[in-house]
Amino acid sequence: MVGQRFLWAAALLLAVACSLLVLRGPAGQERVGPTALAEPQREAALRGIYLTSIALARLDREDELKKLIERMREVGLNAVVINVKNMHGEVTYATKVALATEIGAATGRLDLPKLLALFKSQGIYCIARQVVFYDPLLAKYLGESGSPWVAPSDARAGEYNLALAQEVLALGFDELQFDYVRFPDDGALGSGYEQRYAAIGDFLKRARAGLNGKISIDVFGRTLWGWNRGRIDPIGQELEELSQYVDWISPMVYPSHFERGLRERPYETVKRALESGLERGLRLRPFLQAFELALPTGMDYRDYIRAQLRAVEELGIRSYLFWNPRSDYDELFAALGR
Repeated sequence: MVGQRFLWAAALLLAVACSLLVLRGPAGQERVGPTALAEPQREAALRGIYLTSIALARLDREDELKKLIERMREVGLNAVVINVKNMHGEVTYATKVALATEIGAATGRLDLPKLLALFKSQGIYCIARQVVFYDPLLAKYLGESGSPWVAPSDARAGEYNLALAQEVLALGFDELQFDYVRFPDDGALGSGYEQRYAAIGDFLKRARAGLNGKISIDVFGRTLWGWNRGRIDPIGQELEELSQYVDWISPMVYPSHFERGLRERPYETVKRALESGLERGLRLRPFLQAFELALPTGMDYRDYIRAQLRAVEELGIRSYLFWNPRSDYDELFAALGR
């Protein structure tokens, strides 16, 4: 726990320093003129919301789902991220992967073929979100001594997750999105983590070679800054390396997750973070914050959402996703309906 707090403190201090460098030249003077960014993304814009399996199970009637799709279309959204494997280790559909049944992970909660048929008939791009190495059920099965994490270097964990990913894509998803494809925050920033970087890189390399479909990954917002290239973070993610194996990187640039001084300025914080990633040539489709946490004093929740969106649009990023842990998007729809 002490190591984790130290890591976050050090990482966020580095983020503040790097974010200031984004806006200042070598002599500390304010920089004028356009920032040298990667060429704006030209492909069709994908703008969507994250949906838990619980939320989708509640929308069990076709007319209720069509109402959701209609509301999405009204505000320019055309994609959904569906939770197919969550942080509890649950596989949320009727999987045929034997190990999922053996460890008690298969829930059968969602009828994915039916859901996908409906969403795709309405022109909605479908992304499967799969939590990978944070898996309490698999960890217990593998004897991980009380930890909810499985080791990314354990071939059994990799094979299990790739089998699920292959099955999910075969059901008709347009894309597989890996989350928690990392080691835990269990150490300080420093050196000696090469084996961790190798394990994460190897997993995604195998995914790229073995899966027939688009792949994306979710990452911490802190990984966008240049110090990430130094491979000093115990989570084992270096974005230039991982970008070889994925179609999209989705940094979770939630302002509430940055330290004081940044979290109070959602527009500036999101813009600085993404600008840093774009300057590294990364292909970004960020997750934006659509939940009420650490809102700046005097700022309306809808304006908070709009501030993040303005930052994204000014950088020429056309694709983005919104995250609410309860899949409650009434205020988001109102904010986008401006």
